[in-house]
Amino acid sequence: MDYKKAGVDIEAGYKSVELMKEHIKKTMRPEVLTNIGGFSGAFSMEAFKNMEKPTLVSGTDGVGTKLKLAFILDKHDTIGIDCVAMCVNDIACAGGEPLFFLDYVACGKNVPEKIATIVSGVAEGCAQSNAALIGGETAEMPGFYPEEEYDLAGFAVGVVDEKDLITGKELEVSDVLIGIKSSGVHSNGFSLVRKVFDMTKESLNTYYEELNSTLGEALLAPTKIYVKALRDVRNANVKIKACSHITGGGFYENVPRMLPDGKRAVIEKKSYEIPAIFKMLANKGEISEEMMYNTYNMGIGMVLAVNKDDVNKALAAIKAAGEEAVIIGHIEDGEKGVTLC
Repeated sequence: MDYKKAGVDIEAGYKSVELMKEHIKKTMRPEVLTNIGGFSGAFSMEAFKNMEKPTLVSGTDGVGTKLKLAFILDKHDTIGIDCVAMCVNDIACAGGEPLFFLDYVACGKNVPEKIATIVSGVAEGCAQSNAALIGGETAEMPGFYPEEEYDLAGFAVGVVDEKDLITGKELEVSDVLIGIKSSGVHSNGFSLVRKVFDMTKESLNTYYEELNSTLGEALLAPTKIYVKALRDVRNANVKIKACSHITGGGFYENVPRMLPDGKRAVIEKKSYEIPAIFKMLANKGEISEEMMYNTYNMGIGMVLAVNKDDVNKALAAIKAAGEEAVIIGHIEDGEKGVTLC
């Protein structure tokens, strides 16, 4: 008996690391001090010592049951983008710049080519957010996961000068809410998605005119990464007073998280066109409108509050960053929370 006969192939692990390296290279930053394959990743803070009060911000998350669709379609090249997005978007919400990322892949059987494909998506997400992929872990766990399945999670660290933290404390009445559009369902609510739609290869490969894609392509569209858009808004000398990443819990849970006591967000549902995938999901699943807004991003992945005089500059900066944004509401005095009207 040996480890391989027990289900863990050490040689496959070595091969996975070698195949990953070509993808990881494109994420490197000058601050990275270590090579992939060591016991830890080292990152120099020398470049940030001129900040008044350099402050680390962090985020960790996984992809959730969206992975089930990747298994069915045997498509693993973009799921890593979702993992990175869920972490770095939270860092960007605090005003932080992502610095580095680590991933964790746990699988039933280590197929080096599949693991490298997954990590290629992680590397792409890191490249989009200018974060270095400085390390990670691939755990082969036979008997715990089915051979064809895996889980994917990650952890990111960023930096911000303390004075530039986005806290919501300076929100005022008449501040304007800008919504940056999503790419679709992103990475939340897939337990409900999987109850509504048939999770078969045939169903997911069905083309729908209203989606302009197959159902699987629409659902697997990778989560938008908003790091560049928010950075460009700040670089346009626009103060982002508050910011919310619309993830699990939709508008009702996430928007209040960016508000101080005594301020209420008012969002106009008709201020933008709801993407077809959400309409299809609601209709087929007979899901109430309130539940949809309490579960999904409904086409808006990031909400930011700015002074009314800065709206045009903010919209122009977001457009220049390659994203679409619309005015979706404003701030009022009132009980902390959100009104959708």
